[in-house]
Amino acid sequence: MINVGIIGGSGYTAGELIRIAMYHPNVNLDFVYSTTNVGKPLSVAHHDLMGDIEMNFTDKINPDVNVVFLCLGHGKSISFLKENKFAGHTKIIDLGNDFRLTKDADFEGKQFVYGLPELNKTEIKKANHIANPGCFATAIQLALLPLAKNKLLKGDVHINATTGSTGAGVGLADTSHFSWRNNNMSHYKAFEHQHLGEINQSVTQLQPDFSDELIFVPNRGDFTRGIFATLYTTSDESVEDLVSKYQDFYKKEPFVTVTTTNINMKQVVQTNKCIISILKKGNRVLITSIIDNLTKGASGQAIQNMNLMFGLEETTGLHMKPSGF
Repeated sequence: MINVGIIGGSGYTAGELIRIAMYHPNVNLDFVYSTTNVGKPLSVAHHDLMGDIEMNFTDKINPDVNVVFLCLGHGKSISFLKENKFAGHTKIIDLGNDFRLTKDADFEGKQFVYGLPELNKTEIKKANHIANPGCFATAIQLALLPLAKNKLLKGDVHINATTGSTGAGVGLADTSHFSWRNNNMSHYKAFEHQHLGEINQSVTQLQPDFSDELIFVPNRGDFTRGIFATLYTTSDESVEDLVSKYQDFYKKEPFVTVTTTNINMKQVVQTNKCIISILKKGNRVLITSIIDNLTKGASGQAIQNMNLMFGLEETTGLHMKPSGF
């Protein structure tokens, strides 16, 4: 069994990790660390766990666990790791943004591998430390990587993506308040979202000469879970050739499906799937990419990375049913 610790256990991503880990056939959930709910049952923060797991939050860590997941706010993983030491054999999977960029990947001799399995699977299998991708970044990269692999990105890419309220975290803010969010929509961080750095990094990993712009407008949606991303650019390839290239790129990837049909977000909510739709009119290609921001965009992908790191089938514990209605 893989002994697992979770740091920052009160948030949405930690809650999703607990739900997956408690039913994972190869996982023993050792501890869930939280400084705000010490000694209280997990169900205090994650109400749906009532009756499913008898465990309390703790402010003590077990430094000898096999793997620890960091579910802290962005920028807080570094300070936590400086103050808390784990055994040399403990693998670390960080769900924040501290180590995602190459310039930040080396921390006190620990080399963090960017954990997008569809891009870096070979490296992930050999890694001891993983920087889990961002949620928007996951959806957008999966939409772009086959084009980059085939050197087909030859102009600006326009991206419009909408995420659910869980993408903002559990902390209260004006834009996460029900009265504001309900029956409402807005964009934020237009053209300068923090995930652009890791997206550009992965695109140029496959197409080093890409120098055009990724023009990204993120939106807040009136729903709790999911990301619906649409991207368009120009291409001289036929839709049949594009679909063939996408299917070839993802032929060994169990969580990615390519189609030419219209897709909707409920097809992926509460799963680790990504569905990509390709449509074309004239020389303009429209790529739609949908994921669950908490699962494939965060905790499910983190478990997928753990599976790869420990030599398990990467789908282990991740067979989930979408919510169709």
